[in-house]
Amino acid sequence: MMSFLRPATLAVGVCAASVSASAAYAETGQPSPWQINLQGAVTPVMEKIHDFNTLMLIIITSIVLFVLVLLAIVVVRFNERANPVPSKTSHNTLIEVAWTVIPVMILVLIAIPSFRLLHLELNIPKPDMTVKVTGHQWYWSYEYPDNGAFGFDSYLVSEKDLKPGQPRLLAVDNEVVVPVNKIVRIQVTSADVIHSFAMPSFGVKIDANPGRLNESWFKVTREGIYYGQCSELCGRDHAFMPIAVRAVSEADFAAWIAQAKAKFASAADAAGKMADAGALAPASSASGPLAAGALAR
Repeated sequence: MMSFLRPATLAVGVCAASVSASAAYAETGQPSPWQINLQGAVTPVMEKIHDFNTLMLIIITSIVLFVLVLLAIVVVRFNERANPVPSKTSHNTLIEVAWTVIPVMILVLIAIPSFRLLHLELNIPKPDMTVKVTGHQWYWSYEYPDNGAFGFDSYLVSEKDLKPGQPRLLAVDNEVVVPVNKIVRIQVTSADVIHSFAMPSFGVKIDANPGRLNESWFKVTREGIYYGQCSELCGRDHAFMPIAVRAVSEADFAAWIAQAKAKFASAADAAGKMADAGALAPASSASGPLAAGALAR
């Protein structure tokens, strides 16, 4: 029996080492080479997701090792050579009760933290600010209704325009900026097809459906820039609509808001003037021949 316990103990040790190693390889904010674990957590929700993931890994590893040990015992002790006269026992009340009750207890052990995690994700606390997110084919639009009601579009930075330190297929021209340690409510919708707003380091993944407003939340606890992507197949350029969120101090956020209001308000005004000019152009060109005809008559 001890000969089987030693490999089992070794396997548990290898599993624990792999968990710690995978945590080291999993960077925060973006994927890393050879990553085999979740991205680092920077929100309370993602921290709980990490805890739940670790719990599940322990449970499934224990079950696999337990079954492996039982199979090894059966192979060694109950083969034809070691046990030439097999038992004809067909029922064992204790074993039948055990293999019914123990799985139920395991499921309850899984269900309790699972429901707590769902409650944490789905019950939005009182927000400090709101960001409205709209998915398009194939870019994102953001609005800040609580901070001056301005908005902007966010597009992928092409590979030839990347600056040092910007990750390929994740960097954008206009980042979402939020303050740290503030509860941010996001309202997510779509202007065309179904998209999905996913931020792995935040523990946020929510569908953007046309004609519907979905809500989620996050509270970033560390300054930095964090990346995500659309996680719903949405057409030809689905792979090219990344998300970039920069978490800054409250003072830096206030300074960015002041700059953003001026920057994006002037851009909106310019776009509005171009739209007005385009609407007036057909009318003026149409009135020219009509006026000339009236004068000729």
